[in-house]
Amino acid sequence: MTTSRRKLLKWGLCGLGAAALTTVPTALLAQSPERARALTFNADDVGILNFALLLEELESAFYAAAARSSAIRNPREREYLQVLGNHEATHVTFLRNVLGNNVTFRTQDLRFNRAGLARLLRSRDSILAAAVALEDTGVHAYNGAGPSLTNPTYILAAGSIVSVEARHAAGVRALLRRSVTETMNDQAISSANLNPDLNPFRGRAYDELYTPKQIIQIVGSLNLINNPINGALVA
Repeated sequence: MTTSRRKLLKWGLCGLGAAALTTVPTALLAQSPERARALTFNADDVGILNFALLLEELESAFYAAAARSSAIRNPREREYLQVLGNHEATHVTFLRNVLGNNVTFRTQDLRFNRAGLARLLRSRDSILAAAVALEDTGVHAYNGAGPSLTNPTYILAAGSIVSVEARHAAGVRALLRRSVTETMNDQAISSANLNPDLNPFRGRAYDELYTPKQIIQIVGSLNLINNPINGALVA
């Protein structure tokens, strides 16, 4: 697949208008686990970018629900979450356009866990804490995938998103009066379990790189999605 930088930028800007209209996917109102389609991710460029698309879909759906939650009473915080949600919805549109015919699932295929979402939305602090977890996970996931990507277009797409995810994480952390950079106590994956080949640099000045399997473990702990996730990428 060959795509120019100009087209990538065009897709990103065009997606921005549609993102403002984003609502929680209708699949959120579903559905039992047995009806959920399995999501399979191969260990190649297409699998990696589809995996990134899944994370963006989860973030987009979460922020759409959070912005409408009565738990967020401060208008400025609600507006901020709406802005972040629009960014994530734009990322969804962007990645779907970059992947083109290589997209392996539709938004409608996703089956969100209503009970899990309700738990994350129970209070202002739980919403912001979940946002931090999702954004931090996005940063670790994109960084971890970077060394495995070979398609220049896909590398450009991932690189254009990961820095935005990091800004999101810092912004939400500031709302919680937490360190704007992730501390060792906040790490979802312990230092002992980090892949040493992916993490030659350590310390507060560097972000850890997580494997797709580790990312799935984190996503699973949030209990946001009922779809089984499999494939060589996450094995």
